[in-house]
Amino acid sequence: MKGQIRKALSGFYYVQSEEVLYQTRARGNFRNRKITPLVGDEVVFESTSLTDGYLLEILPRHNELVRPSVANVDQGVIVASLVEPNFSYNLLDRFLVTLEYKEIEPIIYLSKTDLTDETETLQEIVEKYQKIGYTVIAATEDEKAVRELERLFPERLTVFMGQSGAGKSTLLNRIVPGLELETAEISESLGRGKHTTRHVELIPIAEGLVADTPGFSSIDFLDIEARELPKQFPEFVAASSECRFRECMHVNEPQCEVKKQVKAGEIAATRYENYVQFLEEIENRRPVYRKKK
Repeated sequence: MKGQIRKALSGFYYVQSEEVLYQTRARGNFRNRKITPLVGDEVVFESTSLTDGYLLEILPRHNELVRPSVANVDQGVIVASLVEPNFSYNLLDRFLVTLEYKEIEPIIYLSKTDLTDETETLQEIVEKYQKIGYTVIAATEDEKAVRELERLFPERLTVFMGQSGAGKSTLLNRIVPGLELETAEISESLGRGKHTTRHVELIPIAEGLVADTPGFSSIDFLDIEARELPKQFPEFVAASSECRFRECMHVNEPQCEVKKQVKAGEIAATRYENYVQFLEEIENRRPVYRKKK
């Protein structure tokens, strides 16, 4: 039989197949072959009952995320809080780069807008990212924003991402009353929330599937190579055809169109500054040595 893993918990994988949910385990050779099933995987499995089945094969993935552990994701909703925790251009751009690299469509959802009077800052954020081409939803009117987000769900697998305490679980509880996902209290000493979502589960919402996932406050670029980084900034890609050098890194090269547009205010300075920081992180990271199979 074929199906999709909807939940992974305590070594069991719950597979949805033709409206029926089967509890399964991975075959022993999965571990020997270093195959880890992920929520979102399309699989081939066998089952003698609803609670006694085995995964036989993981079908090819379109993409996969490590944090959160989800496969075959169509779009990622980055929930970015304006206050408590405070908004960070750097963190938002980290999420965007990660999603771009995985070929996952980003959606920016700005939460807790009712807790700040900084309307100019809010408008600046919205305009900056809409100009690049991103979908940006600001929760200035809660119900309207929730419905706007919900319209993007049908027939797509959506992952919620963002810093702990930014409001991911609260937002999902608003979309689906009665879901009652546990929400986090903000730790005042750390300025960030406690982890509350302890496993990944795909929830059927608005004719699509949504994964509520653990929040975290930092992302390390472990897979992206330096040469690949400029391609994860859509506005850099658009400008780079005018750069003097074909593989321009937009840092030290002369006649660089990206730097020219940054200076002219056509590309946001915050985006360029974060790019330079990310590039430095990638170039200075320690090499990862993988064991030969």
